[in-house]
Amino acid sequence: MIRRDFSERDIHMALDGELPADERAAYDVWLDANPEMKARSVRFTADREALRAVFAGVLGEPVPARLRKVVLGEAPVKAAMPRSRWWLAAAAAVLLAAGGLGGYFAGIDGLGQEDPAEDRLAEQAIAAHVIYAAEKRHAVEVPASDKDHLQTWLSNRVGLKLVAPDLSANGFQLIGGRLLPAGESKAAMLLYEDDKGERISLFVTAEPTGNAKGTYASAEDGPRAVYWLDKGYGCAVVGSLPREQLALVARSAYGQLLAGLAS
Repeated sequence: MIRRDFSERDIHMALDGELPADERAAYDVWLDANPEMKARSVRFTADREALRAVFAGVLGEPVPARLRKVVLGEAPVKAAMPRSRWWLAAAAAVLLAAGGLGGYFAGIDGLGQEDPAEDRLAEQAIAAHVIYAAEKRHAVEVPASDKDHLQTWLSNRVGLKLVAPDLSANGFQLIGGRLLPAGESKAAMLLYEDDKGERISLFVTAEPTGNAKGTYASAEDGPRAVYWLDKGYGCAVVGSLPREQLALVARSAYGQLLAGLAS
């Protein structure tokens, strides 16, 4: 039996059927000896099955080259018309694949600029929201009950001092958060829920260039992103709330994120 050090990458290889057969026995022993990694394997398997069930009707369709460029961090070409609803499923599939299954324009206060970085940020945030806001058991990696660890962990991984905004005044409570791929870098996603079960998410990543804000939706009846590129980071608040309500929540989150970065 081959013995070597295994890692999370091997979990993804095993799930994808790419782990060499002669390493399988040692891998299974390693999983049994590492409860955290075994739990992660179970979670990744559940994520994969949930994704297949939700997007069974579109997973066989080819992913447009433009969408691959968005997820990989390359500048996309702006589309002239809104995207159809199937695009969200494709975005979700590519996002999870990039993360190893781990993964309309109207400016706020009249501001909004045509820039590929804005598209990329909003599209990634919406794709992540479509996947995880619908999850019941595996929506987050770290729950709100461990908020201090959540903030420290995501701050260290993303490279920004991240403070989870308190949105209770807006009717939303923090559920928890997770780490996601964002092109060639990483992003933090924080998930919130109100007493009716409506969920919104914050998607935050280091964005060294750009200064803009606006709103973006990939489909008329889909979730909308209110986003900023400012002070070395990108942030998008995503949800299916009425535009005015989402903008109000976004302003509250924005102010608290800025305060956290400055503290």
